[in-house]
Amino acid sequence: MPWGYSWRSSRWLIFSTMTVALFAETFLFGFLVPILSYMLEGRLHLDPSRTQALTSSLFTVHGFSGLVSAPIIAHFADKSPNRKIPLLIALAGCFLGTLMIALTHSLVVLFVGRIFQAISGSAAWVVGFAVMSDIVPVHDLGKTMGIAMSFVTAGIVGGPMVGGTIFQLFGYWPAWSVPLTVLVLDIIARLIMVEPRALQPTPSYSGNPDSAPVETTGLLSRNSPNNAQNINENVSDETVLKPHSAPRGFYRVMLREPRVWTGLASLLMTSSLMSSFNNTLPAHLRDAFGWGSLPIGMMFLCLQAPSMVLGGPFGMIRDRYGLRIPNAIGWFLSAPLLWLLGIAGNPNFPWVGDVAHGKSLFICCMVGLGTSLILVRGAGAIQLTCVVRELQAKDPLIFGHQSGSSRVFSTAEVVYSLGMTIGPMISGLLFEKVGFHLMNVVFGKYSPDSNLLSPAIANVNSYYMCCNGQPFFYMA
Repeated sequence: MPWGYSWRSSRWLIFSTMTVALFAETFLFGFLVPILSYMLEGRLHLDPSRTQALTSSLFTVHGFSGLVSAPIIAHFADKSPNRKIPLLIALAGCFLGTLMIALTHSLVVLFVGRIFQAISGSAAWVVGFAVMSDIVPVHDLGKTMGIAMSFVTAGIVGGPMVGGTIFQLFGYWPAWSVPLTVLVLDIIARLIMVEPRALQPTPSYSGNPDSAPVETTGLLSRNSPNNAQNINENVSDETVLKPHSAPRGFYRVMLREPRVWTGLASLLMTSSLMSSFNNTLPAHLRDAFGWGSLPIGMMFLCLQAPSMVLGGPFGMIRDRYGLRIPNAIGWFLSAPLLWLLGIAGNPNFPWVGDVAHGKSLFICCMVGLGTSLILVRGAGAIQLTCVVRELQAKDPLIFGHQSGSSRVFSTAEVVYSLGMTIGPMISGLLFEKVGFHLMNVVFGKYSPDSNLLSPAIANVNSYYMCCNGQPFFYMA
Protein backbone atom coordinates (compact mmCIF):
# COMPACT_ATOMS: atom_id res chain seq x y z
CA MET A 1 0.00 0.00 0.00
CA PRO A 2 1.30 3.52 -0.79
CA TRP A 3 1.96 6.03 1.97
CA GLY A 4 -1.22 7.56 3.41
CA TYR A 5 -3.43 5.19 1.43
CA SER A 6 -6.40 5.42 3.81
CA TRP A 7 -6.88 9.17 3.41
CA ARG A 8 -5.44 9.51 -0.12
CA SER A 9 -8.02 7.01 -1.39
CA SER A 10 -10.88 8.32 0.74
CA ARG A 11 -14.13 9.32 -0.92
CA TRP A 12 -13.90 12.95 0.17
CA LEU A 13 -10.37 13.40 -1.21
CA ILE A 14 -11.17 11.75 -4.55
CA PHE A 15 -14.35 13.80 -4.85
CA SER A 16 -12.45 16.98 -3.95
CA THR A 17 -9.74 16.22 -6.50
CA MET A 18 -12.27 15.65 -9.27
CA THR A 19 -14.15 18.83 -8.44
CA VAL A 20 -10.86 20.77 -8.56
CA ALA A 21 -10.23 19.26 -12.00
CA LEU A 22 -13.68 20.26 -13.23
CA PHE A 23 -13.29 23.72 -11.73
CA ALA A 24 -9.94 24.20 -13.49
CA GLU A 25 -11.36 23.09 -16.84
CA THR A 26 -14.37 25.40 -16.73
CA PHE A 27 -12.29 28.26 -15.34
CA LEU A 28 -9.90 28.03 -18.29
CA PHE A 29 -12.78 27.73 -20.75
CA GLY A 30 -14.34 31.03 -19.70
CA PHE A 31 -11.19 32.91 -18.71
CA LEU A 32 -10.49 33.87 -22.30
CA VAL A 33 -13.94 35.41 -22.96
CA PRO A 34 -13.44 39.00 -21.69
CA ILE A 35 -9.86 39.40 -22.96
CA LEU A 36 -10.20 37.68 -26.33
CA SER A 37 -11.11 40.88 -28.17
CA TYR A 38 -7.92 42.52 -26.85
CA MET A 39 -5.83 39.51 -27.92
CA LEU A 40 -7.27 39.53 -31.43
CA GLU A 41 -7.18 43.30 -31.96
CA GLY A 42 -4.31 44.40 -29.70
CA ARG A 43 -1.79 41.53 -29.78
CA LEU A 44 -2.58 39.94 -33.16
CA HIS A 45 -3.46 43.29 -34.79
CA LEU A 46 -6.52 41.95 -36.59
CA ASP A 47 -9.35 44.09 -37.92
CA PRO A 48 -12.12 44.58 -35.30
CA SER A 49 -14.71 43.55 -37.89
CA ARG A 50 -13.29 40.00 -37.70
CA THR A 51 -13.55 39.72 -33.92
CA GLN A 52 -17.06 38.22 -33.71
CA ALA A 53 -16.44 35.69 -36.49
CA LEU A 54 -13.12 34.57 -34.99
CA THR A 55 -14.68 34.34 -31.52
CA SER A 56 -17.41 32.06 -32.90
CA SER A 57 -14.81 29.98 -34.73
CA LEU A 58 -12.64 29.60 -31.63
CA PHE A 59 -15.51 28.35 -29.47
CA THR A 60 -16.75 26.09 -32.28
CA VAL A 61 -13.30 24.50 -32.62
CA HIS A 62 -13.22 23.99 -28.84
CA GLY A 63 -16.53 22.14 -28.90
CA PHE A 64 -15.65 20.06 -31.96
CA SER A 65 -12.31 19.00 -30.45
CA GLY A 66 -14.05 17.79 -27.31
CA LEU A 67 -16.63 15.95 -29.40
CA VAL A 68 -14.00 14.02 -31.36
CA SER A 69 -11.68 13.26 -28.44
CA ALA A 70 -14.23 12.12 -25.82
CA PRO A 71 -14.91 8.58 -27.17
CA ILE A 72 -11.19 7.93 -27.63
CA ILE A 73 -10.42 9.09 -24.10
CA ALA A 74 -13.23 6.98 -22.66
CA HIS A 75 -12.09 3.86 -24.54
CA PHE A 76 -8.63 3.95 -22.99
CA ALA A 77 -9.83 5.19 -19.58
CA ASP A 78 -12.20 2.22 -19.17
CA LYS A 79 -9.41 -0.19 -20.10
CA SER A 80 -6.89 1.44 -17.77
CA PRO A 81 -6.78 0.09 -14.20
CA ASN A 82 -5.58 3.50 -13.00
CA ARG A 83 -7.49 6.59 -14.13
CA LYS A 84 -4.90 8.85 -12.49
CA ILE A 85 -2.55 8.43 -15.48
CA PRO A 86 -4.94 9.82 -18.15
CA LEU A 87 -5.81 12.65 -15.77
CA LEU A 88 -2.14 13.63 -15.43
CA ILE A 89 -1.58 13.40 -19.19
CA ALA A 90 -4.58 15.64 -19.73
CA LEU A 91 -3.24 18.11 -17.20
CA ALA A 92 0.08 18.33 -19.05
CA GLY A 93 -1.77 19.02 -22.29
CA CYS A 94 -3.87 21.69 -20.61
CA PHE A 95 -0.79 23.42 -19.21
CA LEU A 96 0.85 23.40 -22.64
CA GLY A 97 -2.27 24.74 -24.34
CA THR A 98 -2.66 27.54 -21.79
CA LEU A 99 0.95 28.65 -22.29
CA MET A 100 0.49 28.63 -26.05
CA ILE A 101 -2.58 30.87 -25.81
CA ALA A 102 -0.96 33.29 -23.37
CA LEU A 103 2.25 33.64 -25.41
CA THR A 104 0.72 33.63 -28.87
CA HIS A 105 1.32 36.25 -31.52
CA SER A 106 -0.18 34.00 -34.20
CA LEU A 107 -3.77 33.05 -34.95
CA VAL A 108 -2.72 29.47 -35.73
CA VAL A 109 -1.01 29.04 -32.34
CA LEU A 110 -4.11 30.47 -30.64
CA PHE A 111 -6.33 27.83 -32.24
CA VAL A 112 -3.86 25.00 -31.57
CA GLY A 113 -3.63 26.01 -27.92
CA ARG A 114 -7.41 26.04 -27.68
CA ILE A 115 -7.54 22.53 -29.16
CA PHE A 116 -5.11 21.30 -26.48
CA GLN A 117 -7.32 22.86 -23.81
CA ALA A 118 -10.44 21.27 -25.32
CA ILE A 119 -8.98 17.75 -25.39
CA SER A 120 -7.69 18.10 -21.83
CA GLY A 121 -11.03 19.46 -20.67
CA SER A 122 -12.81 16.54 -22.30
CA ALA A 123 -10.60 14.14 -20.33
CA ALA A 124 -11.40 15.99 -17.10
CA TRP A 125 -15.14 15.67 -17.71
CA VAL A 126 -15.15 12.06 -18.89
CA VAL A 127 -12.72 10.59 -16.37
CA GLY A 128 -13.63 12.92 -13.51
CA PHE A 129 -17.35 12.18 -13.60
CA ALA A 130 -16.65 8.48 -14.14
CA VAL A 131 -14.55 8.36 -10.96
CA MET A 132 -17.21 10.25 -9.00
CA SER A 133 -20.03 8.01 -10.25
CA ASP A 134 -18.06 4.93 -9.13
CA ILE A 135 -17.57 6.16 -5.55
CA VAL A 136 -21.00 7.77 -4.92
CA PRO A 137 -24.10 5.70 -3.97
CA VAL A 138 -26.98 6.06 -6.41
CA HIS A 139 -29.31 7.63 -3.81
CA ASP A 140 -26.79 10.46 -3.33
CA LEU A 141 -26.17 11.14 -7.01
CA GLY A 142 -28.40 14.20 -7.22
CA LYS A 143 -26.85 15.87 -4.19
CA THR A 144 -23.30 14.95 -5.21
CA MET A 145 -23.72 16.10 -8.79
CA GLY A 146 -25.31 19.27 -7.48
CA ILE A 147 -22.24 20.01 -5.36
CA ALA A 148 -19.93 19.13 -8.26
CA MET A 149 -21.89 21.40 -10.58
CA SER A 150 -21.53 24.18 -8.00
CA PHE A 151 -17.76 23.95 -8.43
CA VAL A 152 -18.20 23.76 -12.19
CA THR A 153 -20.31 26.89 -11.95
CA ALA A 154 -17.67 28.56 -9.81
CA GLY A 155 -15.21 27.91 -12.61
CA ILE A 156 -17.59 29.21 -15.25
CA VAL A 157 -18.20 32.33 -13.17
CA GLY A 158 -14.64 32.78 -11.99
CA GLY A 159 -13.09 32.47 -15.44
CA PRO A 160 -14.70 35.48 -17.16
CA MET A 161 -15.04 37.50 -13.96
CA VAL A 162 -11.45 37.06 -12.76
CA GLY A 163 -10.06 37.37 -16.27
CA GLY A 164 -11.94 40.59 -16.98
CA THR A 165 -11.32 42.16 -13.57
CA ILE A 166 -7.58 41.49 -13.31
CA PHE A 167 -7.01 42.36 -16.96
CA GLN A 168 -8.76 45.71 -16.59
CA LEU A 169 -7.13 46.59 -13.26
CA PHE A 170 -3.61 45.15 -13.61
CA GLY A 171 -2.97 44.16 -17.21
CA TYR A 172 -2.45 41.16 -19.46
CA TRP A 173 0.25 39.07 -17.75
CA PRO A 174 -1.04 39.47 -14.17
CA ALA A 175 -4.34 38.11 -15.48
CA TRP A 176 -2.67 35.00 -16.93
CA SER A 177 -0.92 34.27 -13.62
CA VAL A 178 -4.27 33.18 -12.16
CA PRO A 179 -5.04 30.21 -14.47
CA LEU A 180 -1.44 29.03 -14.17
CA THR A 181 -1.84 29.03 -10.37
CA VAL A 182 -5.08 27.06 -10.70
CA LEU A 183 -3.26 24.48 -12.82
CA VAL A 184 -0.51 24.12 -10.19
CA LEU A 185 -3.15 23.39 -7.54
CA ASP A 186 -4.70 20.86 -9.90
CA ILE A 187 -1.33 19.15 -10.35
CA ILE A 188 -0.85 18.83 -6.58
CA ALA A 189 -4.35 17.41 -6.05
CA ARG A 190 -4.01 14.80 -8.81
CA LEU A 191 -0.58 13.64 -7.59
CA ILE A 192 -1.88 13.14 -4.03
CA MET A 193 -4.98 11.15 -5.03
CA VAL A 194 -4.91 7.34 -5.07
CA GLU A 195 -7.79 5.62 -6.84
CA PRO A 196 -8.80 2.40 -5.03
CA ARG A 197 -9.59 0.74 -8.35
CA ALA A 198 -5.93 0.91 -9.33
CA LEU A 199 -4.95 -1.50 -6.54
CA GLN A 200 -7.74 -4.02 -7.09
CA PRO A 201 -7.01 -7.15 -9.16
CA THR A 202 -9.03 -7.44 -12.34
CA PRO A 203 -11.23 -10.56 -12.34
CA SER A 204 -11.05 -12.89 -15.30
CA TYR A 205 -14.09 -13.82 -17.33
CA SER A 206 -14.16 -17.27 -18.81
CA GLY A 207 -17.47 -16.93 -20.61
CA ASN A 208 -19.15 -19.17 -18.03
CA PRO A 209 -21.69 -17.25 -15.95
CA ASP A 210 -20.99 -19.44 -12.94
CA SER A 211 -17.38 -18.20 -12.84
CA ALA A 212 -18.35 -14.54 -12.63
CA PRO A 213 -18.20 -12.63 -9.36
CA VAL A 214 -21.39 -12.97 -7.36
CA GLU A 215 -23.31 -9.82 -6.40
CA THR A 216 -25.08 -10.50 -3.11
CA THR A 217 -26.69 -7.13 -2.41
CA GLY A 218 -28.43 -4.47 -4.44
CA LEU A 219 -27.04 -1.02 -4.96
CA LEU A 220 -29.34 0.39 -2.28
CA SER A 221 -30.48 -0.94 1.05
CA ARG A 222 -34.11 -2.01 1.47
CA ASN A 223 -34.16 0.22 4.56
CA SER A 224 -33.54 3.42 2.61
CA PRO A 225 -35.84 6.15 3.97
CA ASN A 226 -37.01 7.05 0.48
CA ASN A 227 -38.67 4.01 -1.01
CA ALA A 228 -38.87 5.58 -4.46
CA GLN A 229 -35.12 5.45 -4.74
CA ASN A 230 -34.80 1.70 -4.20
CA ILE A 231 -34.53 0.87 -7.87
CA ASN A 232 -33.23 -2.62 -7.12
CA GLU A 233 -35.74 -3.50 -4.41
CA ASN A 234 -37.88 -5.84 -6.48
CA VAL A 235 -35.23 -7.14 -8.84
CA SER A 236 -35.18 -10.93 -8.65
CA ASP A 237 -32.17 -12.82 -7.42
CA GLU A 238 -31.68 -14.32 -10.85
CA THR A 239 -31.22 -10.90 -12.47
CA VAL A 240 -28.91 -9.50 -9.83
CA LEU A 241 -26.69 -12.35 -8.81
CA LYS A 242 -25.23 -13.52 -12.11
CA PRO A 243 -24.41 -12.12 -15.51
CA HIS A 244 -26.45 -13.91 -18.17
CA SER A 245 -24.17 -13.18 -21.13
CA ALA A 246 -20.70 -12.22 -22.21
CA PRO A 247 -19.89 -8.49 -22.37
CA ARG A 248 -21.92 -6.76 -25.08
CA GLY A 249 -21.35 -3.60 -27.08
CA PHE A 250 -21.75 -0.61 -24.79
CA TYR A 251 -23.25 1.78 -27.31
CA ARG A 252 -25.51 -0.88 -28.83
CA VAL A 253 -27.02 -1.58 -25.41
CA MET A 254 -27.24 2.02 -24.23
CA LEU A 255 -28.72 3.53 -27.38
CA ARG A 256 -31.63 1.08 -27.21
CA GLU A 257 -32.75 2.74 -23.97
CA PRO A 258 -35.30 5.58 -24.52
CA ARG A 259 -34.19 7.20 -21.26
CA VAL A 260 -30.71 7.65 -22.71
CA TRP A 261 -32.06 9.64 -25.66
CA THR A 262 -34.06 11.82 -23.27
CA GLY A 263 -30.98 12.64 -21.22
CA LEU A 264 -28.90 13.33 -24.32
CA ALA A 265 -31.53 15.74 -25.67
CA SER A 266 -31.41 17.71 -22.42
CA LEU A 267 -27.60 17.80 -22.52
CA LEU A 268 -27.56 19.04 -26.11
CA MET A 269 -29.93 21.92 -25.46
CA THR A 270 -28.17 22.93 -22.24
CA SER A 271 -24.72 23.11 -23.80
CA SER A 272 -26.00 24.93 -26.90
CA LEU A 273 -27.68 27.57 -24.76
CA MET A 274 -24.77 28.11 -22.38
CA SER A 275 -22.17 28.32 -25.16
CA SER A 276 -24.29 30.90 -26.97
CA PHE A 277 -23.80 33.30 -24.05
CA ASN A 278 -20.02 32.94 -24.11
CA ASN A 279 -20.09 33.67 -27.80
CA THR A 280 -22.45 36.65 -28.05
CA LEU A 281 -22.81 38.28 -24.63
CA PRO A 282 -19.59 40.37 -24.68
CA ALA A 283 -20.36 41.88 -28.10
CA HIS A 284 -24.02 42.53 -27.24
CA LEU A 285 -23.28 44.22 -23.92
CA ARG A 286 -20.59 46.37 -25.49
CA ASP A 287 -23.00 47.50 -28.24
CA ALA A 288 -26.15 47.86 -26.12
CA PHE A 289 -24.79 49.38 -22.91
CA GLY A 290 -21.18 50.31 -23.71
CA TRP A 291 -19.84 47.96 -21.03
CA GLY A 292 -16.22 46.85 -20.76
CA SER A 293 -14.55 43.69 -19.46
CA LEU A 294 -15.41 44.19 -15.78
CA PRO A 295 -19.22 44.60 -16.07
CA ILE A 296 -19.34 41.86 -18.71
CA GLY A 297 -17.61 39.52 -16.27
CA MET A 298 -20.14 40.50 -13.60
CA MET A 299 -22.98 39.45 -15.94
CA PHE A 300 -21.50 35.97 -16.12
CA LEU A 301 -21.48 36.04 -12.31
CA CYS A 302 -25.20 36.89 -12.30
CA LEU A 303 -25.86 33.94 -14.61
CA GLN A 304 -23.87 31.39 -12.63
CA ALA A 305 -23.97 32.57 -9.00
CA PRO A 306 -27.39 30.98 -8.23
CA SER A 307 -25.95 27.56 -9.06
CA MET A 308 -23.05 28.10 -6.66
CA VAL A 309 -25.49 28.73 -3.81
CA LEU A 310 -28.42 26.47 -4.73
CA GLY A 311 -26.71 23.57 -6.55
CA GLY A 312 -26.65 21.29 -3.49
CA PRO A 313 -30.22 21.99 -2.27
CA PHE A 314 -31.65 21.63 -5.78
CA GLY A 315 -29.76 18.34 -6.11
CA MET A 316 -31.48 17.07 -2.97
CA ILE A 317 -34.82 17.99 -4.56
CA ARG A 318 -33.88 15.80 -7.53
CA ASP A 319 -32.98 12.93 -5.21
CA ARG A 320 -36.37 13.19 -3.53
CA TYR A 321 -38.74 13.95 -6.42
CA GLY A 322 -36.88 12.71 -9.49
CA LEU A 323 -35.69 14.56 -12.56
CA ARG A 324 -38.72 14.94 -14.81
CA ILE A 325 -40.73 17.62 -12.98
CA PRO A 326 -37.74 19.85 -12.00
CA ASN A 327 -36.36 19.49 -15.53
CA ALA A 328 -39.67 20.55 -17.08
CA ILE A 329 -40.03 23.52 -14.74
CA GLY A 330 -36.49 24.68 -15.50
CA TRP A 331 -36.97 24.60 -19.27
CA PHE A 332 -40.37 26.27 -19.30
CA LEU A 333 -39.19 29.08 -17.02
CA SER A 334 -36.20 29.72 -19.25
CA ALA A 335 -38.29 30.62 -22.32
CA PRO A 336 -39.84 33.92 -21.11
CA LEU A 337 -36.60 34.88 -19.38
CA LEU A 338 -34.67 34.51 -22.63
CA TRP A 339 -37.21 36.71 -24.43
CA LEU A 340 -36.98 39.42 -21.75
CA LEU A 341 -33.19 39.18 -21.91
CA GLY A 342 -33.33 39.96 -25.61
CA ILE A 343 -35.54 43.06 -25.33
CA ALA A 344 -33.53 44.68 -22.51
CA GLY A 345 -31.64 47.59 -24.08
CA ASN A 346 -33.33 47.06 -27.46
CA PRO A 347 -34.53 50.41 -28.94
CA ASN A 348 -37.39 48.62 -30.72
CA PHE A 349 -39.05 48.08 -27.33
CA PRO A 350 -39.34 51.59 -25.83
CA TRP A 351 -41.90 50.42 -23.26
CA VAL A 352 -39.07 48.66 -21.42
CA GLY A 353 -37.75 52.09 -20.45
CA ASP A 354 -34.50 53.96 -20.84
CA VAL A 355 -31.02 52.46 -20.82
CA ALA A 356 -30.91 52.39 -17.01
CA HIS A 357 -34.13 50.36 -16.83
CA GLY A 358 -32.81 48.10 -19.59
CA LYS A 359 -29.69 47.38 -17.55
CA SER A 360 -31.76 46.53 -14.47
CA LEU A 361 -34.03 44.23 -16.47
CA PHE A 362 -31.03 42.50 -18.04
CA ILE A 363 -29.41 41.84 -14.66
CA CYS A 364 -32.66 40.48 -13.17
CA CYS A 365 -33.18 38.19 -16.16
CA MET A 366 -29.64 36.85 -15.91
CA VAL A 367 -30.15 35.96 -12.24
CA GLY A 368 -33.55 34.39 -12.97
CA LEU A 369 -32.20 32.39 -15.90
CA GLY A 370 -29.27 31.19 -13.82
CA THR A 371 -31.72 29.97 -11.16
CA SER A 372 -34.04 28.16 -13.58
CA LEU A 373 -31.16 26.41 -15.34
CA ILE A 374 -30.05 24.79 -12.07
CA LEU A 375 -33.03 22.46 -12.48
CA VAL A 376 -31.77 21.44 -15.93
CA ARG A 377 -27.99 21.27 -15.76
CA GLY A 378 -26.58 17.86 -14.89
CA ALA A 379 -29.93 16.08 -15.33
CA GLY A 380 -28.82 14.27 -18.47
CA ALA A 381 -25.62 12.96 -16.87
CA ILE A 382 -27.53 11.65 -13.84
CA GLN A 383 -30.02 9.99 -16.17
CA LEU A 384 -27.30 8.13 -18.06
CA THR A 385 -25.53 7.08 -14.86
CA CYS A 386 -28.67 5.55 -13.40
CA VAL A 387 -29.43 3.65 -16.60
CA VAL A 388 -25.93 2.12 -16.53
CA ARG A 389 -26.26 1.17 -12.87
CA GLU A 390 -29.62 -0.48 -13.44
CA LEU A 391 -28.27 -2.51 -16.36
CA GLN A 392 -25.20 -3.56 -14.36
CA ALA A 393 -27.38 -4.55 -11.41
CA LYS A 394 -29.10 -7.05 -13.71
CA ASP A 395 -25.87 -8.19 -15.41
CA PRO A 396 -22.64 -7.07 -13.65
CA LEU A 397 -20.43 -7.90 -16.65
CA ILE A 398 -22.69 -6.53 -19.36
CA PHE A 399 -20.07 -3.89 -20.24
CA GLY A 400 -16.96 -5.82 -19.24
CA HIS A 401 -14.81 -5.92 -16.11
CA GLN A 402 -14.09 -2.18 -15.81
CA SER A 403 -17.77 -1.13 -16.08
CA GLY A 404 -18.99 1.55 -18.45
CA SER A 405 -18.51 4.65 -16.32
CA SER A 406 -16.03 6.38 -18.59
CA ARG A 407 -17.94 5.48 -21.73
CA VAL A 408 -21.25 6.75 -20.38
CA PHE A 409 -19.68 10.10 -19.58
CA SER A 410 -17.92 10.12 -22.93
CA THR A 411 -21.36 9.79 -24.50
CA ALA A 412 -22.53 12.72 -22.42
CA GLU A 413 -19.37 14.65 -23.27
CA VAL A 414 -19.80 14.00 -27.01
CA VAL A 415 -23.34 15.37 -26.95
CA TYR A 416 -22.34 18.26 -24.69
CA SER A 417 -19.45 19.08 -27.02
CA LEU A 418 -21.79 18.84 -30.00
CA GLY A 419 -23.93 21.49 -28.32
CA MET A 420 -20.83 23.59 -27.70
CA THR A 421 -20.01 23.24 -31.40
CA ILE A 422 -23.38 24.10 -32.88
CA GLY A 423 -24.27 26.62 -30.15
CA PRO A 424 -21.62 29.20 -31.15
CA MET A 425 -22.27 28.52 -34.84
CA ILE A 426 -26.01 29.09 -34.61
CA SER A 427 -25.85 31.94 -32.10
CA GLY A 428 -23.05 33.69 -34.00
CA LEU A 429 -24.97 33.45 -37.28
CA LEU A 430 -28.24 34.63 -35.72
CA PHE A 431 -26.50 37.42 -33.80
CA GLU A 432 -24.93 38.82 -36.97
CA LYS A 433 -28.02 38.37 -39.18
CA VAL A 434 -31.02 39.16 -36.95
CA GLY A 435 -29.58 40.45 -33.67
CA PHE A 436 -29.45 39.39 -30.02
CA HIS A 437 -33.22 39.65 -29.46
CA LEU A 438 -34.33 37.26 -32.22
CA MET A 439 -31.45 34.93 -31.37
CA ASN A 440 -32.88 34.62 -27.86
CA VAL A 441 -36.37 34.11 -29.29
CA VAL A 442 -35.08 31.08 -31.22
CA PHE A 443 -33.38 29.58 -28.16
CA GLY A 444 -36.42 30.44 -26.02
CA LYS A 445 -38.67 28.50 -28.38
CA TYR A 446 -36.56 25.37 -28.62
CA SER A 447 -35.62 25.19 -24.93
CA PRO A 448 -39.07 24.02 -23.74
CA ASP A 449 -39.56 22.04 -26.98
CA SER A 450 -36.57 19.87 -26.06
CA ASN A 451 -38.24 18.95 -22.80
CA LEU A 452 -41.33 17.70 -24.67
CA LEU A 453 -39.20 14.74 -25.74
CA SER A 454 -39.43 13.43 -22.18
CA PRO A 455 -43.12 12.40 -22.09
CA ALA A 456 -43.02 11.47 -25.79
CA ILE A 457 -40.16 9.02 -25.33
CA ALA A 458 -41.59 7.82 -22.03
CA ASN A 459 -44.69 6.55 -23.83
CA VAL A 460 -42.75 4.54 -26.42
CA ASN A 461 -42.47 1.57 -24.13
CA SER A 462 -43.51 1.71 -20.50
CA TYR A 463 -41.29 -1.24 -19.71
CA TYR A 464 -38.17 0.80 -20.37
CA MET A 465 -39.31 3.43 -17.87
CA CYS A 466 -39.87 0.92 -15.09
CA CYS A 467 -37.82 -1.47 -13.03
CA ASN A 468 -39.82 -4.70 -12.51
CA GLY A 469 -43.11 -2.87 -12.32
CA GLN A 470 -41.83 0.00 -10.18
CA PRO A 471 -41.64 3.47 -11.77
CA PHE A 472 -38.03 4.22 -12.60
CA PHE A 473 -37.10 7.11 -10.36
CA TYR A 474 -34.62 9.03 -12.48
CA MET A 475 -36.37 10.36 -15.56
CA ALA A 476 -35.27 13.53 -17.31
